[in-house]
Amino acid sequence: MLKTFFLFVVTALAEIVGCFLPYAWLRQGASAWLLLPAAASLAAFAWLLTLHPAASGRVYAAYGGVYVAVALVWLRLVDGVRLSAYDWVGAGVALCGMAIIVAGWGHTASG
Repeated sequence: MLKTFFLFVVTALAEIVGCFLPYAWLRQGASAWLLLPAAASLAAFAWLLTLHPAASGRVYAAYGGVYVAVALVWLRLVDGVRLSAYDWVGAGVALCGMAIIVAGWGHTASG
């Protein structure tokens, strides 16, 4: 599960960077040249999601929990916003959800 978590963290960073760079261009007056690494980052994001063995919907659901936590760390480190107790608890709940989903990979529901 640690390997999966690390891969999700890298995936989240690729997505956040790919979205942040156009934001910096549009809202903060940064160079339009940032769109090139943004596109590469978003392509890497999509590719990284394909490296998981589970069905895509499960990967997206589990990834969402890690994305929430990484986005909050980004908020603190890059945007300089102090996180609240609600942020920390929310990230913990999201990560627990990810762990539950990943723990179930390989188990199928009988139907």
